[in-house]
Amino acid sequence: MNRPLSAPALRAQRAQVAVIGAGPGGLAAAMLLAARGARVTLLEKDSVVGGRSRTLTTPEGYRFDLGPTFFLYPRILEEIFASCGADLRREVELVRLDPQYRLVFGGGAGPVLDATPDLDRMAAEIAKLDPEDARALRPFMEQNRAKLAAFRPVLERGFSSAADLFAPDMLKALPHLRPHLSVDAELKRHFRDPRTRLLFSFQTKYLGMSPFRCPSLFTILSFLEYEHGVFHPMGGCGAVATAMARVAERLGVEIRLDTPVERIAFDGRRATGVEAGGQRFAADGVVMNADFAHAAPQLIPDALRRRWSDKRIAGARYSCSTFMLYLGVEGRFPELAHHTILLAEDYQRNLREIEAGLAPAEPSFYLHNPVATDPSMAPEGHSSLYLLVPVGNLRGTTDWRAKASEFRAMALRRLAALGLPDIEARIRYERMVTPLDWRDEFSVGFGATFNLAHDLRQMLNFRPGNRFGDTEGVYLVGGGTHPGSGLPVIYEGARISADLLSRDLGLGGISTALPMPGEASGREMVA
Repeated sequence: MNRPLSAPALRAQRAQVAVIGAGPGGLAAAMLLAARGARVTLLEKDSVVGGRSRTLTTPEGYRFDLGPTFFLYPRILEEIFASCGADLRREVELVRLDPQYRLVFGGGAGPVLDATPDLDRMAAEIAKLDPEDARALRPFMEQNRAKLAAFRPVLERGFSSAADLFAPDMLKALPHLRPHLSVDAELKRHFRDPRTRLLFSFQTKYLGMSPFRCPSLFTILSFLEYEHGVFHPMGGCGAVATAMARVAERLGVEIRLDTPVERIAFDGRRATGVEAGGQRFAADGVVMNADFAHAAPQLIPDALRRRWSDKRIAGARYSCSTFMLYLGVEGRFPELAHHTILLAEDYQRNLREIEAGLAPAEPSFYLHNPVATDPSMAPEGHSSLYLLVPVGNLRGTTDWRAKASEFRAMALRRLAALGLPDIEARIRYERMVTPLDWRDEFSVGFGATFNLAHDLRQMLNFRPGNRFGDTEGVYLVGGGTHPGSGLPVIYEGARISADLLSRDLGLGGISTALPMPGEASGREMVA
């Protein structure tokens, strides 16, 4: 059972909170708690904020987002900023993309579609695949609009016990859940052509899952893109993290960089602070924003984790990993879209290989070309290309020390399908990240970059709780807790956890600060 802080933890003086990790969830929680009056210390092991949402800058002037590149559903972060007396759109310039991304089917040999939020134009694109599917677009959007409205209350609150599964908002949402259907099976109710279904299901990769296994709830992911937009933060997604840190410091948050936390201190089951660099930071509440599978065994004694013991963490189901190339190249490529997804010719085989923990032979991949929108991401006349290939996590048998060079060569060859046959000769900067690097350098458990898998047995009350386990005073944020992974979802999870801790400390709750209708500020730019 997840228990709130008991009365002895509430003191007359200003409540103290320690936040472990300056990733997007840790930054959001720190902002919200400081705005409620807590004295917040944020401890980050690296020399910059942002975690995997940071932007890398090379001496040559190339800039790359390390992890997330799609900035979706800004409403949640706008509300968090507003709750803290700030305006996201004044702190960060967000450009709405149109087209949102380009999809290349058949491993490069099939049709090419530009996805646009203009539904009339989008229907015309889908008609290239199947005219009947084009006519099904608007009914699909309407159904998912209703699904999101039904599930929003569920996704915006914590789950502390099995009883929460029978709360009124959950029961109201159940007719939209269809737990027996996968995303692909749900899409078959709307679209005939498997390529159309891929258009609305590849987004399950944001969760590190296959559309043939991912629960049907997550058709809302593609709906969010078309309804609320795909954005590029000028300067990269790291600019958002930097803005969050700026607001946090204005609110009085003390951010300590280069300060890895060694353990959470406990008195019995109550967290009393954290230990880092030989120092003790006393706290009435601790927020853990580190990767759950990696950090929980290191920071919280196994004896305190009755539900999420070392054994259960080791036996849980995890997302895929990614192989990354960050390439600074000479030249600009006006024929490339900002975002391009090349879908493998044998997409189901590709997914089976990933689920088996293998390095796929002919994989799908994603290419980010931010200079199409943001010239500041590379020196003049150059481009910063980010290549992501979904691969199996480290529970598989692939020896990445032996495989990396061969896989790199294959990935560069695959770029020829996008009209970039001579890319290797143009490379002026290169960095490669394999699943081993995600684990060893970035502290990602099993190299599973999207955290715990999002199947129904690891969602809601079955995921590690925002108010964690049998401890008192430990709260989780990040992709390993409810509601799950992906930037907007992590921001929402941080708000849930901050609300729980704020209430437990007697500081009052945290509510949304923007109206629902329209869900757009009217101040966005369109590229």
